Amino acid sequence: MSELEKTEKPRIQYADQAFKGTRLVNGQSVQTTGKGALEFIFAHRFGAMNGGAYELFGLDQAYVRIGLEYGITDKLGAGFGRNSVDKTMDGYLRYKVFRQSKGARVFPVTVTAFANAAIRTSPKKEDASYDITTTDRMSYTGQLLIARKFNSVLSLQLMPTIVHKNTVDRTIENNDTFALGAGGRIKVSKSVALTTEYYYRFNTNPNDPYYNSLGFGVDIETGGHVFQLVLTNTRGLTERAVITETEGDFFDGNIHLGFNVTRTFQLKKQK
Repeated sequence: MSELEKTEKPRIQYADQAFKGTRLVNGQSVQTTGKGALEFIFAHRFGAMNGGAYELFGLDQAYVRIGLEYGITDKLGAGFGRNSVDKTMDGYLRYKVFRQSKGARVFPVTVTAFANAAIRTSPKKEDASYDITTTDRMSYTGQLLIARKFNSVLSLQLMPTIVHKNTVDRTIENNDTFALGAGGRIKVSKSVALTTEYYYRFNTNPNDPYYNSLGFGVDIETGGHVFQLVLTNTRGLTERAVITETEGDFFDGNIHLGFNVTRTFQLKKQK
């Protein structure tokens, strides 16, 4: 048996499940939906807690996004959704370019490419302060999600990002925003993990009124779905809104309680 083991070819061992789901906190993770799987995503954010008792510390307000993502292959997924904050429809593709591995092939990180297009349908054309077109309402996001699972407890991720908005008020915003996100996950039990995420914007306009997005989460895996409890300073639920339009300072009490619920349905049998 020892002689057979010596002649056996080394195998590639992949590092899987760096994160519980496709969402880290507000943004994306390197995880992809498996082939033939349909992921239902319901995200909810309440109002800011510093609204006080009159607003029931934010619970009187509600912002939601409902979305679906389908695994075309184990590496390629496509999704779409609708966000109530600014009545935005968004669609996206994600593709796992590299997988962290050891053994016969060593690669230190998992890399997933993410591309998003969104259209903001609010305000209505008749309510707009200028002659707004469909092109004006469009925005696009490109990301490289780069993560390493160090062990069964700790995973870290970097997210270099560009967000392009076709039409902006140039007195306060730029059409293109370059940002770098960083986040991670610490597993505290078999079904519970702590997560965090922060996006730093590099080329903000001097008059920019927005803040960098910060979020903390608790992931709870229960059977076929993942429940994520979130504390964040953004009410946005799409990349454009989260990264470039966060209105509150986390450390000034502009904290939104929220949650993400992800449920996966296997539509095709896995071989």
